[in-house]
Amino acid sequence: VSRDFLPRGSGIVTRRPLVLQLITAKTEYAEFLHCKGRKFTDFDEVRQEIEVETDRITGVNKGISSIPINLRIYSPHVLSLTLIDLPGITKVPVGDQPPDIEQQIRDMIMQFISRENCLILAVTPANTDLANSDALKLAKEVDPQGLRTIGVITKLDLMDEGTDAREILENKLLPLRRGYIGVVNRSQKDIDGKKDIKAALLAERKFFLSHPAYRHMADRMGTPYLQKVLNQQLTNHIRDTLPAFRSKLQSQLLSIEHEVEVYKNFRPEDPTRKTKALLQMVQQFSVDFEKRIEGSGDQVDTLELSGGAKINRIFHERFPFELVKMEFNEKELRREISYAIKNIHGIRQVLPSLFTPDMAFEAIVKKQIVKLKGPCLKSVDLVMQELINTVKKCTKKLATYPRLCEETERIVAGYIREREEKTKDQVLLLIDIQVSYINTNHEDFIGFANAQQRSSQVNKSAVGNQVIRKGWLTINNIGIMKGGSKEYWFVLTAESLSWYKDDEEKEKKYMLPLDNLKVRDVEKSFMSSKHIFGLFNTEQRNVYKDYRFLELACDSQEEVDSWKASLLRAGVYPDKSSTENDENGQADNFSMDPQLERQVETIRNLVDSYMSIINKCIRDLIPKTIMHLMINNVKEFINAELLAHLYSSEDQNTLMEESAEQAQKRDEMLRMYQALKEALAIIGDISTSTVSTPAPPPVDDSWLQQARRSPPPSPSTQRRPTLNNPPTRPLSGRGPAPAIPSPGPQSGAPPVPFRPGPLPPFPSGGEALGGPPQVPSRPTRAPPSVPR
Repeated sequence: VSRDFLPRGSGIVTRRPLVLQLITAKTEYAEFLHCKGRKFTDFDEVRQEIEVETDRITGVNKGISSIPINLRIYSPHVLSLTLIDLPGITKVPVGDQPPDIEQQIRDMIMQFISRENCLILAVTPANTDLANSDALKLAKEVDPQGLRTIGVITKLDLMDEGTDAREILENKLLPLRRGYIGVVNRSQKDIDGKKDIKAALLAERKFFLSHPAYRHMADRMGTPYLQKVLNQQLTNHIRDTLPAFRSKLQSQLLSIEHEVEVYKNFRPEDPTRKTKALLQMVQQFSVDFEKRIEGSGDQVDTLELSGGAKINRIFHERFPFELVKMEFNEKELRREISYAIKNIHGIRQVLPSLFTPDMAFEAIVKKQIVKLKGPCLKSVDLVMQELINTVKKCTKKLATYPRLCEETERIVAGYIREREEKTKDQVLLLIDIQVSYINTNHEDFIGFANAQQRSSQVNKSAVGNQVIRKGWLTINNIGIMKGGSKEYWFVLTAESLSWYKDDEEKEKKYMLPLDNLKVRDVEKSFMSSKHIFGLFNTEQRNVYKDYRFLELACDSQEEVDSWKASLLRAGVYPDKSSTENDENGQADNFSMDPQLERQVETIRNLVDSYMSIINKCIRDLIPKTIMHLMINNVKEFINAELLAHLYSSEDQNTLMEESAEQAQKRDEMLRMYQALKEALAIIGDISTSTVSTPAPPPVDDSWLQQARRSPPPSPSTQRRPTLNNPPTRPLSGRGPAPAIPSPGPQSGAPPVPFRPGPLPPFPSGGEALGGPPQVPSRPTRAPPSVPR
């Protein structure tokens, strides 16, 4: 870049990844992703912005973050590259750094270098032991073949006098597949003295040309050469990945082509488009609503009951259970019958020979019928709420047009509430019709002659011993000493409740007769996530072994309600007796003579028989009434009248205004489509004769794996022969003395006598990286002494 813009200092300076995109351009400026639209031409401001943005996320006390800073630099002096500056590995936390700072930085680095399209610059100072380099160790983990790793040796000018890194840079001592490149950066003194980058690059070139150990490979050292190598590797990478990249772009283009086809001729203000879209949306809403109610929807909910399935459950499980739970309160019913008989006789003395008063029967029956209003109205409310929930789910597809979505939901929900009122009026009318005339001549009514027989027993015997329900339940109240809570497979028939070890029903654990059983709600324990109900015997007998009470647990309240409804079909009713009722009964009740007891029992059986007729009638009529007056009416309204209401509610242009998200999605889709087409066109124009270099052959890099156990000698200990005692033969493996290119006039460069002829041309590009470089021949003589 030839600009000084990266923060420098002691300790850990890079505390967030810096993604640096170099882009060739005619003018020179910088842009940050977090400062869109602002161009930085002063690179001192760029450095300050990096420091400020780093501190904004990580704080000012050495904290770190994996959130990158994105910086683009446009310049005529750069090659198009993307570089990522990563934090160095810190061993000991300082400041606000967490105790696992080393692991955090390692994970951050691995997140970037693990990508296959990433080249790794393993930077190691020359004055440290290369065999212990953390950068090379991490690179080896993600790039075992060495195809993406380039070694960079820094601080060559700071090595001890008499030492050099020649054998490392020649890729002999600790070889890498792509070799090493040496660079000399500015020292802290140069930075403090505001030394120019261009002057620093000239000083770097001068160092390599003048140093006896490096001048024979000076053309393959330095920052400019590193830049060329990276650019060449980028070219190689593009050439290698071009076929796969073209295929990926074509598949992406095909995947969005159908959607883009709709947007290509899209004109937001076209009234015909808005009319057509409105008609399509309303039609789609109508189809979705009907499918959710009738079933066979395109999006089946697998998490919970909804739509028609939930309404069906309300009709056939929730509503019947509410009816029975309300009706069967034995003690209260008998007490009301007793009061009714006595109040009808008034002050008159009742003789044993007199008949049971039918007025008491009618009074009790009418009171029981009126009580049915609560469960019936509750079922209307539940269906209404489910219809509104269904409407909300269907309007999600209209989210493209927010006003249309709001108006549709408002109009349909308002109509549902209108129909709710009419349905409730009709339900109340049905109850009043039942109250208006007590038909004791009904064919199912037992009559006074058969009043002593239990109608429930007659009904139950007619059912037979058929299986009503099967499923898993947990017996909750078994003590820990006896095995604790266990899950069993339960089978409910009309006469018994049995449970087995598993659903194969081979090993039966117990069979419980249903005679004299009742259901009671059990409060959920704060330590348990299950919902519990209980069974007990009304005659105070043990239900199961030594237990008077059998607690059964389910995973949800819906399962509990479903099991209660199934037990109800088998004749096991919910218990409504409570301590309060018992106390009131003891306080208010008076002793009944045998005649009164007989009359109470007779009327109680008559009421039971007649109410079973009413219940059967109400169970049949209420769902039909709700279906006709609410559900079918709402479907007809959506099909026939919703569109007219939408037209009359607001202007069409207002209704069909797109949401900002939809407009943004359309623009992004069209931009992506255009970008994909341009990318494919560019790829098609790329010449297949692009200059590329083959990958260098593998080298023996086992030293990287053995470095931690037995590191080889540090390069800083490889001392060259002293000048006073020159060797009498060339060093082993070094070959003949090289020819040194003329460095040109340099200030401070020591004069070197006996310069041989010019060097043959060095290989260009990536060939320089392929294995150990070929050292040119030189006369087999001792090196000349260099004057001090």
